[in-house]
Amino acid sequence: MKNLARKALAVMMAAAMTVPMVACGGSTETATDTAAPAEEAAETTTEEAAAPAESTIPADAHILNIYAWNEEYKSRMEAHYPGYETLSATEGKIGDTYVKWNITPSDDNAYQNNLDETLLKQADAADNDKIDIFLVEADYALKYVDTDYTMSMADLGIDGDMADQYEYTKQIVTDSNGNLKGSSWQACSAGLIYNREAAKEVLGSDDPADVQAAVANWDKSAETAQKMAAAGYTMCSVNDTYRTYSNNVSGKWVQDDKIVLDPNMEKWIDDSKALVDAGAEDTDDLWGDDWAKGKTPEGKVFCYFGPAWFFNFCLDADKEGTIANQGGWGFCEGPQSYYWGGTWICAATGTDDADLVADIIKTMTTDKAVLKDIATQDQDCVNSKSVLAELAGSDEGNMALLGGQNPYAQLAAGAEGIDLSNLSSYDQGCNEELQGAMKNYFEGNQTKEEALDAFYKAVIEKYPNLSK
Repeated sequence: MKNLARKALAVMMAAAMTVPMVACGGSTETATDTAAPAEEAAETTTEEAAAPAESTIPADAHILNIYAWNEEYKSRMEAHYPGYETLSATEGKIGDTYVKWNITPSDDNAYQNNLDETLLKQADAADNDKIDIFLVEADYALKYVDTDYTMSMADLGIDGDMADQYEYTKQIVTDSNGNLKGSSWQACSAGLIYNREAAKEVLGSDDPADVQAAVANWDKSAETAQKMAAAGYTMCSVNDTYRTYSNNVSGKWVQDDKIVLDPNMEKWIDDSKALVDAGAEDTDDLWGDDWAKGKTPEGKVFCYFGPAWFFNFCLDADKEGTIANQGGWGFCEGPQSYYWGGTWICAATGTDDADLVADIIKTMTTDKAVLKDIATQDQDCVNSKSVLAELAGSDEGNMALLGGQNPYAQLAAGAEGIDLSNLSSYDQGCNEELQGAMKNYFEGNQTKEEALDAFYKAVIEKYPNLSK
């Protein structure tokens, strides 16, 4: 079994080594929606990683190794895991166990490459060098949960504690044999985040119900985009809407080893091109400087698309002069239900700290008091039906950056409706390459056919077993 697991991961590594995962800026901004933008706010830079501070861990200490691509989960552990003691930027302590954070940015797939190389050595590594916990995202979770390198939640004895979680969050980390092999504190249902002042000026109201009526489907959204353009606003970037379309496809990206462009992705291409040509949408790369200008009143951008982590990490609520700082955003469902992102905690097979790993996962993803603290202190949408129901009916769920609006009823309803039946292990590469290729078409540098040819070529280079 050990050899089979190594072979399975090695094969996937060969394909994944070429996958770019740029979260913020840069010329390879094709990974526009695979990586949560927590990376923009909390990512360890390559330079910082190259010059670590002197270790605080004694030579004879027992070490728990956690692998991640940014500091989002680390910040949650520091703030919310009972008894966690921060020792330095990359080290901590829980009781007598020292915690070592191995944080590698996702740029150019560095996180996965490092994780893959270390997992392949897991069986032969000394206890203090073994991976104990590692984090994954939805677009590549199956790459890891479908191997023997991840432990099942049943083997950890905590699967029975996960009944209050949303079903889709469990589907993402369920392997082909039905074993649940990860858990998340987040439920990342998403919607449309709109500029209240622009809504009042152009639509006559900033009430969420009125704005929702104006963007209730893609036709109405296009009409509203035209109105916004006439008033001097940009509706949004074409890349903002991508995830909404891609979450509502009728089939998987790959069927019988052939790349299938779903009709809903064709619709995204055609709808986006029409709005770009009309001056109603732009082609700004997510997390780029031009895209970010919409967070200030001078940016003249009507809306962004995102889940609750977007509130916390992307709207700059703590910066004076931003729309969020002035409580100027509103939230509604948007044209279609969808989700975006999320982080899952996996236990690495071979860990010598199974009991502590189980307690960390159980506490951080199922303890209702901890989850409520995460929601109220970090503006996150947590993975607990009962906690979200409580917040939706309480002023504790009101958010200052949303002008006092409580979005939890909408977020909870969205999480119930998420369908992952078309999720596949090829999603990351196909999504990235389609967005990258279509930018040339949207900006008039290629025909649609030329851009699609470039897309197919790039995907086949990434996954040589596939064909058009």
